[in-house]
Amino acid sequence: MTGSRRKRPGDTFDAIEPPGNAQLVAGVVTVTGLVEVLGTLSGSEVWLLGLLVFLPGAASALGTVRQTTFVAVWTAIVVTLSVLLRDRDGGHWLDRLLLILFTLALAATSVYACHRRISREHAMLRLRSTAAAMQRHILHPLPLLTDDVLVNGVYEPLQEERLVGGDIYDVVDSPFGTRVLIGDVQGKGLAAVGSAFAVIGAFREAAHREPTLTGLVDALDAAVVRHNSYAMHTGDDERFVTALVVGVDAETEVQAVNCGHVLPHVLYEGTISTPELEPGVPLGLAELAHEPTTVGWFEFPEGATLLLSTDGLTETRSADGTFYPVDERLTKYVGLSPTALPQALHDDARAFAGSGGPHDDVAVLTVRRSPRL
Repeated sequence: MTGSRRKRPGDTFDAIEPPGNAQLVAGVVTVTGLVEVLGTLSGSEVWLLGLLVFLPGAASALGTVRQTTFVAVWTAIVVTLSVLLRDRDGGHWLDRLLLILFTLALAATSVYACHRRISREHAMLRLRSTAAAMQRHILHPLPLLTDDVLVNGVYEPLQEERLVGGDIYDVVDSPFGTRVLIGDVQGKGLAAVGSAFAVIGAFREAAHREPTLTGLVDALDAAVVRHNSYAMHTGDDERFVTALVVGVDAETEVQAVNCGHVLPHVLYEGTISTPELEPGVPLGLAELAHEPTTVGWFEFPEGATLLLSTDGLTETRSADGTFYPVDERLTKYVGLSPTALPQALHDDARAFAGSGGPHDDVAVLTVRRSPRL
């Protein structure tokens, strides 16, 4: 998807691809022939143990139940015939019997193990498909277009198997202009996802109802407080949410409320500026604030790019503990298009961190004014 690093569910959560039937038969016949040749040359049936261990076990780990059944039956027949035909004098009959029983037991166990693996894979796919559907409702896929802005970006949870992390974003085309939200929930795990859902749900509802940005932020703060009250009764930790809410309309200036979040950057005609916004308290902690919510204003002319990010970008560290220098790196990518800029910064931060990778979820958004027709 253009402007987003997020993978499609079908690309991310496919089950193990089983080998083709022709490939499976060719492999089984080849290994069987090799083992039989080695067994004949050595004059020992011990060589067959390699076949017993390898073929059914590999089939149960990679193939379907039908393929595993075929390999198990094939192995049982080949081993049984080899044991009976090689020693017709009847010597060591107990060893031969134990070998046949061991083969049958391994064959049955392999089929059962394959059945359990397939069942677990299907259950996981159903669970992750449900999570992917939830994700599309929690975080809308990028890019997002309104009458006022075009928003591109990159969102990547710290753990790739997690679809949603603690970073959040949303864009609402309201009667009062476009409202853009980017935020970061304290902590990680399912409890952080619950707080993220509470904030986004409140944002989508209040953005249409509240004519002022301060009223919108107050509604978000109340949503976090209610969620924390519920979390306290269920034994979960209370959490706060840093956030930046931006309001864009037809005017050249935009308004923003900073709730303890990373400051935005404005890129315009090769220059980079950081608007001065009063650092308010995070959502959920308004009762601790000594001053009311303050709205800041800054220039956002046609052709400018507004860069929003979470602290997953600014707090990325190299192996020696140095933080990622966002302002310095921005000068390198200031000429990129708004579509390419978030991915370039994200990739650069990953390279800066080295093998350790990012230490937190990462969200990077670019906001441009929509072209006027």
